[in-house]
Amino acid sequence: MSITLNGKRIALVGGAGFIGHNLAIEFKRLGAEVAVIDGLTVNNLLAFATTEAAQTNSDLYTRIIFERLKLLKDKGIAVYVQDARDYHGLGEVINHKFKANVIVHLAAVAHANRSNKDPYSTFDHSFRTLENALDCARDMVDQFVYFSSSMVYGDFPDGFVTEETPCSPKGIYGALKFGGEKLVIAYNQVFKLPYTIVRPSALYGERCVSRRVGQIFIENALQGLEITVNGDGSDRLDFTYIDDLVQGLVKIVADEKSRNQIFNLTYGYSQSLSEMIDILTEHFPGVNVHFLPKDDLMPDRGTLSVDKARALLGYEPSWPLKRGFPKYIDWYKGLFRDIKNTGKINLLF
Repeated sequence: MSITLNGKRIALVGGAGFIGHNLAIEFKRLGAEVAVIDGLTVNNLLAFATTEAAQTNSDLYTRIIFERLKLLKDKGIAVYVQDARDYHGLGEVINHKFKANVIVHLAAVAHANRSNKDPYSTFDHSFRTLENALDCARDMVDQFVYFSSSMVYGDFPDGFVTEETPCSPKGIYGALKFGGEKLVIAYNQVFKLPYTIVRPSALYGERCVSRRVGQIFIENALQGLEITVNGDGSDRLDFTYIDDLVQGLVKIVADEKSRNQIFNLTYGYSQSLSEMIDILTEHFPGVNVHFLPKDDLMPDRGTLSVDKARALLGYEPSWPLKRGFPKYIDWYKGLFRDIKNTGKINLLF
C-alpha cells in the first residue's frame, strides 16, 4: 500500500541542510504541507559567505546550497529564514505562521570534530535550539522527531548495537546528542509530547556539504589531492545512503507505531573505510591514500541493527555501499564537469 502524508503539516527545524531538504521534497511529494525553518548559518549559506574564516571549497559548497534552495523553491516548499535560537521568533513560525502538527528537529552542529573544538557554539546551535523547539511544540504538535546520532553509543560492543545497547558517548558531540534524547523523553514525561528519536550513521549522498568522509574522499580524488585516512582503514561504519534514511522517516511520520520510540535508521550492515576506498579507486585509479593516527575521541563503531524499524515500520534499506557510493561519485563527476565547462560556479538563480 502506498504511503500518503495528506493532512500532515511538517516543519523541519534546520531543514535547509543535507538531510532536511531531501526530507522536505519527499514529504511534499507524498502530500504533506511542508515548511523549512533555518537560520542558514550553521554549515549553510552564511557560513560559506563569510570572509572571517577560511572555508574549504566554499565556492563549490555555496553552489550546492543554492541548488538545494532552488529545489525547495521549485517544489513550492515554504522556507522561513529564522534562527532557532530565538525562542519567540521560532514559536511565531511554528505555531502561528505555519501551524505545524509535526516537527522534525535537525538543527545542530553536525560534526564531531567541530563540536569538540567549539563546545559553546555546539551547545548554542544543538541544545538551545532543541529546547526552544520542544517548548514551542509541547501543546501544539502530534509528533516531535529528533535526529540523534550513532555517536551516542560510544564504542560499539563487538562492533554491533541495538537500540537497547547502553549509551556511553565520547566527546562533546555524542554527549549533547544523548542529552538531547533525554530532554525529548523528559518533555514526553512532563507534557505528554509524542516523540520519535532517530539514530542515523555515516550518511552520504548528493548535495551534502558537511565534509563527511565519503564526500572528502570524492572531492579530493576529483581535484587530484591525496586521500587521508585516520587509522589503518579497518574501522567499520554503517554507511547509509540518504534515500534509505528518507524512506525510514516517511514511515516514521506516517505510522503511529513510531510514537515514543527510538530507532536506528541505517543500512544495517557496516563496511570498512578500506572497502569504501576500494570503490573509490575503481573510479579514480592511481589515487594516493595516506594513513594517519586515529583520533582518540572517535569511537570504534560498526553495525547498527535495524530490526526494530523493520519489524514495527516495515523499513527496508535498499542502498548498499556498492550501489550508493558509485551513484554519489557519478553525481560529483557531473557537477565538476559542469563547473569545468562553464568556467565558473553556477548559483542556479
